[in-house]
Amino acid sequence: MTTPEAPTNMQELRDLMLEIAHGRSQVRLGPKARKAMQEILEMDRDPALLSITSLSAKLKVNSSTISRLARSLGYPNFGALQQVLLSSSTPAPFYSDHARTALDSELPSHQLAHQLCRDNQDNIGYLMQHFDGASFDKAVALINETQRVSVYGIRQFHAMASFLVYGLRMIRSDVHLLGSSDLGVAEAIASLDPQDLLIVTSCAPYSRGVIEVAQVAREKGMPVLAITDGLESPLVELSNVALFAPHESSFISNSLTSFILLAECLINGCAAASPERSEQALAERDRMIQAFNIE
Repeated sequence: MTTPEAPTNMQELRDLMLEIAHGRSQVRLGPKARKAMQEILEMDRDPALLSITSLSAKLKVNSSTISRLARSLGYPNFGALQQVLLSSSTPAPFYSDHARTALDSELPSHQLAHQLCRDNQDNIGYLMQHFDGASFDKAVALINETQRVSVYGIRQFHAMASFLVYGLRMIRSDVHLLGSSDLGVAEAIASLDPQDLLIVTSCAPYSRGVIEVAQVAREKGMPVLAITDGLESPLVELSNVALFAPHESSFISNSLTSFILLAECLINGCAAASPERSEQALAERDRMIQAFNIE
């Protein structure tokens, strides 16, 4: 294999990592190396970037791992990679940076649409390939065995949280969108009990508010289910169970396609695990629709 051409700036480096994640690059990185590189890309202005020793200590990997990573990306050594990492003094705003692929493209709109569809096909394929059945079954059991379920997500993930609440309410009544009432998030979480379940959902760049809500829930002794994007998510260590969905794509922000699919899987899984209760709830739902003549 020929040595790949090394990225010359942070944008090229981010673009390369996106290509690697979707299997469209000749560069191949293992899960450990990909995780390390994603963490490095988020370390703008971090003093740990000033030496390979401090960087390896922060990432909790060997210096040789970082050296191999640099060479795999086409750099002769870590120093060459370091120059690129230190070349950007201030990062672009997240959403503007994420949108650059679409905004700067000279492709016709229909080709951009095809590209985004392919990206989401890749994400769904990755979700299937790395599906953790044991964690999924634990998540279904947590939801079905808990008396009351609250779901929380903000910005884009408010839509994800709302969809999950809607789906679970089709088969049980005690599911709530945290903070949807006039009381606000603080008062809402204060009313929850240790026997209740909190589901939180977010991905990079992780919402501080969601992390804080998960922390409060753990302090109250509540079980927490996290739906996030990977082991590096700060929600993982705050959760009893974590489910992962990929999101990198050419969409102008984080893609929710695989997250919504995972939510559908959870809703179906919970329904199948409690068939009698689900059938009764769905029958009552149909009865109410007919009673109110809802079309």
